[in-house]
Amino acid sequence: MSPVEKGKGPEAQQIDTLHYLALGDSYTIGEGVAPRSRWPEQLAARFNETYAGDTALMLPPRIIARTGWTAAQLLSELEQEEGLLTSYDLVSLLIGVNNQYQRKPFEQFEADFQELASRAIALAGGAPSRVAVLSIPDYAYTPFGQQFSSPEDISDEINKYNGYIRSVADSLGLRFFDITPISRLGLQEPALVASDQLHPSSLMYRRWVELIEADIAEMLGWP
Repeated sequence: MSPVEKGKGPEAQQIDTLHYLALGDSYTIGEGVAPRSRWPEQLAARFNETYAGDTALMLPPRIIARTGWTAAQLLSELEQEEGLLTSYDLVSLLIGVNNQYQRKPFEQFEADFQELASRAIALAGGAPSRVAVLSIPDYAYTPFGQQFSSPEDISDEINKYNGYIRSVADSLGLRFFDITPISRLGLQEPALVASDQLHPSSLMYRRWVELIEADIAEMLGWP
């Protein structure tokens, strides 16, 4: 956190500014929705509205994510990224669907995700308790996913990836959030899917935020 001055004059009040770094792929950059509807943007806005009040302000998140990125590509970008802070108050990580979709070797994902988790901890000032890891959504429950010959195989593979992600999070003391069940409502609730028939809509992202916001506030020290 860093203090900023709110107001002017002798009654000016110091408030804490919270820095948030969001790492991922299309699910973090919000493919198919407006920038303000991305889940990291919604999370910051919700935190400021519900928890921060006059004592703190979560700045707009720094997002390092791109549609189509695998874990290896995110790692590569982090090595080249400039202007990163030495310590963020919150770091989120959601990656892996493109490893599954592109049929990359699972063993490579295991190594890359382990390294990403370590990087996330370092970027959170060495505090695992400030790192939030989200599960991979299940795109089998979208109109796009239903075009595959065996959508159930997609779900099985997503479960495999998520099982590993959870195990790494647990072993390192990271907070794991399972948003996959929400993504599996995409066929029975079409409004949860964006107009591209694949990615989450603003509404689905809002449900993710509703699921995790209280725990995120706790991670940041708010009751």
